[in-house]
Amino acid sequence: MGNGRCAVIAKVHNRRTHWVRLGPFLWVMLLLFGCGDAGAEITATQSVVQIGSETPTESPTEPMGASPVETNEPEASDTPAVEGLNPTETISPTTTPLPSPDDWQIAPVIPIAVSERALAIYQTGLEMGNNPHAFSKVGDCGGTPSWFLGNFDDGEEYYSLGDYQELVAVIEYFTGSFDRQSMAVSPGYNASTVFSPIWANPEFCESGEGPLECEYRIHNPSVALIMLGTNDFTRAEGFEDSMRRIIEFSIEQGVLPIISSKADNLEGDGSINRTLYKLALEYELPFWNFWAVLQDLPDEGLQEDGAHLTFAGNFFDDPVRMLSGWPWRNLTALQALDAVGRSFPDYLP
Repeated sequence: MGNGRCAVIAKVHNRRTHWVRLGPFLWVMLLLFGCGDAGAEITATQSVVQIGSETPTESPTEPMGASPVETNEPEASDTPAVEGLNPTETISPTTTPLPSPDDWQIAPVIPIAVSERALAIYQTGLEMGNNPHAFSKVGDCGGTPSWFLGNFDDGEEYYSLGDYQELVAVIEYFTGSFDRQSMAVSPGYNASTVFSPIWANPEFCESGEGPLECEYRIHNPSVALIMLGTNDFTRAEGFEDSMRRIIEFSIEQGVLPIISSKADNLEGDGSINRTLYKLALEYELPFWNFWAVLQDLPDEGLQEDGAHLTFAGNFFDDPVRMLSGWPWRNLTALQALDAVGRSFPDYLP
C-alpha cells in the first residue's frame, strides 16, 4: 500500500502477517506515520562504527548526621612534621556532577549501570509473578518482529553475531520474546495511544483495555523496551505527561522500562530525546541511546524522509550491511537487554 509505507493490513517480507483493525478516522494518522520499506541495502564502503565502552564514575557519599567527637590534645611526638602540610587542614571530597537532560546526545549508547531502584522494580515484578525470561516491546511499527529482533527467535541462519558472541546469553535468556507480536506495537502508535482502548486488538484484549495494559497482562514481562516519540512530534507538548504515565504504569506492574532515544529529529530541536533522557534520569531507569550510534553512519542511518531507518539484514560481521541503520538498532537492542540482564541474579549460569 503505497511505496514502502507500513500498510494497515500488511504482509511484511512475506514472513508473517500482522492485522490491525482501526476506525476510519485513524487512517490518516497511519498513512502519515507508517514505517518505510526496507529499501535497497547500502553498498558504499566506509569504516564500521564501533561502540566504545565507558567507565562509570561513582559519586562519593558524605556522612549524614555525624556528631562531633571530642578528642584529647595529641601528645608531643618526635616525628618531624611533613613540610607544607598543615595537620589541621581537611581535604573536602570532590563530587561528580549528576548528568543533565541537556547531555542526552553524549549519554552512552548502552546502559553502563543499573540503579538500585531499577533492580527493586525488577525484583518486585518477580514477586508479583512476572516472567523473568519475557520482555515486551512498546512502540510504533518499527517494533514489529519482521523488522525488530524477530530473527533472533528464527534461527542462526537468519543472523550472525560476528564479534558479539557474548550476546548468545541474552538470546537464550529471552527466547520466545523476539519474534512475538506485541499488543503494544502498531503503525501510528504514539505515547498516548498505547492507553487508548480503541487502538487495542479486540481479538486478544479485553473490553476497555488499552494496548499497553493488554500486552502486560498477556505476556507478563519483567522488562519492556519503550520505543516511542517519532509519532509525537506534532504533539510534543503532551509527550512528557504521556511518557510519565507509561513509566509509572510499568513500575506499578513490576515491569522494568528500558527507555530508548529515537533515531529521528522530526520536531527539529531534539526536545523529545531530551525528554526521554530526563525521565530516565528522574526515575533512575536504564537509557538506551540509540540515536547516538547512528550519527557516524551514512545519512545518520535514515532514509530520505528523515524518519525511517535504512535497511540491511542482521549480519553483524558484514561491514557493508553495518552501514545501514536497522542492523545497529537490533544489535544495540540486544546489547541493552544484555547489559540490564547481567544485573539479574539468575541471568548467567
